[in-house]
Amino acid sequence: MPFIDIKTNIDVPHDNQVTIKSKLGEAITAVPGKSEKWLMVEIEPECALWFSGESAPAAMVEVSIYGGASSSVYSAMTEKICNILKNELEIRPDRVYVKYTETENWGWNGSNF
Repeated sequence: MPFIDIKTNIDVPHDNQVTIKSKLGEAITAVPGKSEKWLMVEIEPECALWFSGESAPAAMVEVSIYGGASSSVYSAMTEKICNILKNELEIRPDRVYVKYTETENWGWNGSNF
């Protein structure tokens, strides 16, 4: 039950959004037991977002997952996310933050897992 939320200060054309969603679906498999089947993705383009006091292209990515994973898994996931944003949106990896949130309580379809 992962959820990936991307906020960026640049325009993200629909075709790029679809490609990013698909590539994140592949990347989430770096987290044991996770797949695109349960992945929800939100992309918020053109946010008021500054990094290091500058409005150059940047992104804040939040990855929420049910359960948890090791720091090496999160490192691999961060690398994948940064590569996706670099290739699809030309956002430099040093202008991307990735935040991970683990939860024991995750609701779906009227109940909790």
